Amino acid sequence: MDKSNIFVTSHPRIGPVLASEMSALGYKVEKIENMGVYATGSFTDAIRMNLYLRSANRVLFRLIQFNADNPEDLYKNSKNFEWENVLSPQGYFSVQSSVRNTTIKDNRFANLRLKDAIVDRMKEKTGARPNSGPLYDASVIFLYWHDDDVIIYYDTSGETISRRGYRKNPFKAPMNESLAAAILIRTGWDGTEPFVNPMCGSGTAAIEAAMISMNKPPGLQRENFSFMHHRQFNSRIYRMLRNQAIVNTYSKPKAKIIASDINPLAIKAAKENAKAAGVARHITFKVCDFSRTEIPGHKGVVFLNPEYGKRLGEEENLKIIYAAIGDFFKKSCSGYKGYVFSGNPDLAKSIGLKTSRRTEFYNGKIDCRLLEFDLYKGSLREA
Repeated sequence: MDKSNIFVTSHPRIGPVLASEMSALGYKVEKIENMGVYATGSFTDAIRMNLYLRSANRVLFRLIQFNADNPEDLYKNSKNFEWENVLSPQGYFSVQSSVRNTTIKDNRFANLRLKDAIVDRMKEKTGARPNSGPLYDASVIFLYWHDDDVIIYYDTSGETISRRGYRKNPFKAPMNESLAAAILIRTGWDGTEPFVNPMCGSGTAAIEAAMISMNKPPGLQRENFSFMHHRQFNSRIYRMLRNQAIVNTYSKPKAKIIASDINPLAIKAAKENAKAAGVARHITFKVCDFSRTEIPGHKGVVFLNPEYGKRLGEEENLKIIYAAIGDFFKKSCSGYKGYVFSGNPDLAKSIGLKTSRRTEFYNGKIDCRLLEFDLYKGSLREA
């Protein structure tokens, strides 16, 4: 299959992190946006991206591009495309979209016209028609239609690749996998120094850290991608890429990974998820207050994601915890890089330490900051 434009989507504000990942994989980044990155590559490249990218959501492979002023233009141009080379007559597909066109009041109508074009083309050329519906577990077609510009992609991921498949026990308010990976990448941690994660919750950050330290691609957790349902999918190439990824995965992390939480149920959930990810024996779990978490050596990364106090009356109690985080950093984490991820700037002030860097993220719809602290014993002058 010839090379085409590839748009790799991400959560808001993660585009620059994703771009760094793409470059590290050897791809030339052509454009960075708030919610994704553009590049050029083959369908095999799209498969490889699904296996390796940690901070991405979906990998969209362009099929056709044209101009359309109205739904009939969309139908006619879409029907001219050779869908019989993409979809199986006995298969299943869904249509998802991003539509901003004055003739469309409801995206579902645009989706329907595209679906009609695909089905009518398939019936004319093959005598049969694939089934269609809302599921992401087979072929997924993505329609981008803004003003009169139409791009139709094959969504090679289907279900978002941020869902690795290991989170069997989400516990409460878990951090999204791709967000956790993006945060780790943004810290610059390369997996060779200790990673300590007090307040670990369901363990997502520690699990992502273990996979980074083992050079284990996150896509190895997935058993089904949309690209597997493309008519020209080459299973031999996929097996080759997958086997290569397995061979390049280390048998254990290069660094010590420690995860703690004061709640035994959180540690239970974290262990279950780590087991599903195949990294449970590589993470040291402990039930304890965050301030009693082991800090090995004199260099590494310590990362906390405390509660944000969005419910009424919580902030006063959380101020004490945030202040205690600052004390913990000063007393126990000398030589480390300290990171706090929070969606409450007022609480973050209670940490009482000067930040060396602040990075903007979103956790769902919550405006958050990743706060970085250089942790020295005594004064900076003495250090």
